[in-house]
Amino acid sequence: MGTHETAGSPPTRSTRRTFLTASAATAATVAAPLVAGPAAAEEAVAPPGPGHPVRPQPPGRELAALLREVDRDRIEATVRRLAAFGTRHTLSTQDDPVRGIGAARDWLFQQLSGYAAASGGRMTVQLQSYVQPPASRIPTATTITNVVATLRGTTAPDRVYVITGHYDSRATDVMDAVSDAPGADDDASGVAVVLELARVLASRPTEATVVLAAVAGEEQGLYGSAYLAKQLKAAGVDVQGMFSNDIVGSSTADDGTRDPRTVRLFAEGVPTAETPAEASVRQSVGGENDSPSRQLARFVSDVAENGATGMRVRVIYRRDRYLRGSDHISFLREGWPAGRFTEPNEDFAHQHQDVRVVDGVQYGDLPEFCDFDYITRVARVNGATLWSLAQAPGTPKGVTVVTTNLTNDTTLRWQRGTEPDLAGYEVVWRETTAAEWQKVLPVGDVTEVTIDLSKDNVFFGVRAVDRDGHRSPVAFPKPGS
Repeated sequence: MGTHETAGSPPTRSTRRTFLTASAATAATVAAPLVAGPAAAEEAVAPPGPGHPVRPQPPGRELAALLREVDRDRIEATVRRLAAFGTRHTLSTQDDPVRGIGAARDWLFQQLSGYAAASGGRMTVQLQSYVQPPASRIPTATTITNVVATLRGTTAPDRVYVITGHYDSRATDVMDAVSDAPGADDDASGVAVVLELARVLASRPTEATVVLAAVAGEEQGLYGSAYLAKQLKAAGVDVQGMFSNDIVGSSTADDGTRDPRTVRLFAEGVPTAETPAEASVRQSVGGENDSPSRQLARFVSDVAENGATGMRVRVIYRRDRYLRGSDHISFLREGWPAGRFTEPNEDFAHQHQDVRVVDGVQYGDLPEFCDFDYITRVARVNGATLWSLAQAPGTPKGVTVVTTNLTNDTTLRWQRGTEPDLAGYEVVWRETTAAEWQKVLPVGDVTEVTIDLSKDNVFFGVRAVDRDGHRSPVAFPKPGS
């Protein structure tokens, strides 16, 4: 059955046959046309069944203009300025005006505050500090400070998206707070992405709220991001997506090969914060590849892999690399979808290394080994992602697939969103062996739909669409009634 709900009137219902014959007409009222693409190739691989092939979302005029404003020279200047503080080790001095993490903190606060001045009061900047008691890699009580810019949304301010880079650095010995640790790639590059996006977003109203943070304590154990995530959790914030930019500064591998047009996005399958009850449901429906983080990664590919960014997003089906972990994990632990952007291949001679020359080989994380054109393109990937998330409706909530009876069709239900420009919803589906959504059916402004396709044979999802054609990430349904 299909249910259409409008304020002040009872739901109207239609048969499955009515829905299937009307879906093509409904599509015109739900959203702008989908992007033109290699339709013939998509038709060849799309499975038979209702709907048309899923195609990417193109950058609109506003987004294209935003991406053009991302400034390579500013990004390079940020990386070089952060490296010039000598060390930004979490345990380094906090009161020296020219060296150490305190000097870097104050400079970042000054930069972000300058950008906020162009926001008409929508962007605020704070030094978010706490005292970390002695713990792993923290031998004495240490003040850890995040520099956080918050760009408040205009129509959906309670929905939040977060982007981080960590501004602390390290030498070979993780406890060495004195030696030079310029940290150009790890992670002045990620902080440069955050700062540049803060600059270009500050003057543009966003519907949802965007938090752009330079966090500390990452190298010692994700301390700053953990505190940020816990503060957001305690405040009841609805974080619908988070990205860590960590080591996004170079396109050159240790063997000299280059891949300047690819950025990796790590996205977990089984959620870090999954409860035993949630694990039981996941096992029953086969949802290992349909976590909120995987849906977020699919969204990134959908909106940020195009000519305006000049990049390919290589999604990695892992939480992070072997032996490593970045600040997105702090948000995964709180139960929020999150991923980690990082360069395609790493050169470990320029990460976590004392600055030195051995047998004619330069070691150390120095700006000379960064590719600033590459960082600029990574910033555009992040910009396309954040803007598309913040301007679109939120991910649908309360999505269920009805499992009260044995049937060969599928009924999906969800809660209607509250966005003033919400136009309706789309159902997406794919074969269970496919990694990406294959078919889409526009279903209109409804909260229930029945589709003549067996839930036993394919995976379904639901996404929201606004009047300008902006689409939300997909919500994967849970079994329900």
